[in-house]
Amino acid sequence: QVAAASGHTVVLVDQSDEILKKSTKGIEESLKRVTKKKFADKPEAGAEFIQKTLKNLTTSTDAASVVHSTDLVIEAIVENLEVKNKLFKTLDKFAPEHTIFASNTSSLQITKMANATTRQDRFGGLHFFNPVPMMKLVEVIKTPMTSQKTFESLVDFSKAVGKSPVSCKDTPGFIVNRLLVPYMMEAVRLFERGDASKEDIDVAMKLGAGYPMGPFELLDYVGLDTSKYIIDGWHSLEPNNPLFAPSPLLNKLVEEKKLGKKTGEGFYKYK
Repeated sequence: QVAAASGHTVVLVDQSDEILKKSTKGIEESLKRVTKKKFADKPEAGAEFIQKTLKNLTTSTDAASVVHSTDLVIEAIVENLEVKNKLFKTLDKFAPEHTIFASNTSSLQITKMANATTRQDRFGGLHFFNPVPMMKLVEVIKTPMTSQKTFESLVDFSKAVGKSPVSCKDTPGFIVNRLLVPYMMEAVRLFERGDASKEDIDVAMKLGAGYPMGPFELLDYVGLDTSKYIIDGWHSLEPNNPLFAPSPLLNKLVEEKKLGKKTGEGFYKYK
C-alpha cells in the first residue's frame, strides 16, 4: 500500500486469488481511511489518490513469473527460515542480476536467507512495523555481505515510501524487538515471582514510561505464540543469555491455546 501510494509499481503475490482479493479490498479500505484524514476538505482529490494508487497495484499467485521485471523484492511470508529460503532460492533463479532481495522478518537472521541465494551483496532486511501505513519506522538491516550500494538503495526506498529509516547490523531482533521482547519477558518474570500484578505492571509502564500499552496488553496484542517463537529462537542461539530465558507461564498459556486477543484470551480475557 505505501509503495503503491508513493508512485511505485507493485505486484502483490500470495498463494491464492481469494487471499489476493481480500488483500486488495483491505488496501482499498485502508486507503479510504488515509484519504479521510489527508484530503478531508477535498473529496475529489481523495478519490483520485485512491484510484491512482490502485492503478499501481497488480496481483499474482506466481512469484517466479513476475520477478523478472522487478528492482526490489520484499518478502513478508511466514516466520520460518526453511520456507523463506525455499522461496528466495526459486526467485534467485528468475530475478534479474540487479534485483535486490529484502526480508521483512522480525526475528530471523538475514544472513541465513542471503546465503540461500547467489546475491549475498544484493540482500538486506527491510523491517516495517504494524500497522505499516501509520508507523513511520523501517529498520534497514545490513549483513556483512550487503554492498554499500544495496544498503543505500534500501535506505532511499524507505524514504521514498515516506518512512524514517534506521540502520542496524544483522543481530537478533535488530533494534526495536531486541529491546522490546526482553522487556516484555522481564514483565512476565516480575509477575511470575509475585512481585506485582499484571494490571499494576501495565498501569505503571503506561503512566510511568509513557507507553501506549502495558507489556501484558502488548503481549496479548502481538500474540503469545509469536512472542514465544521469537524468544525460543533467540534462546537456542544464545542459551546462556538470561534475557532470552523461556518463561514457564508463557509456555503454559501457549500450550492451552490462550494466545491473546486473536483467541479471546491470553493474559487477559477479551469479548
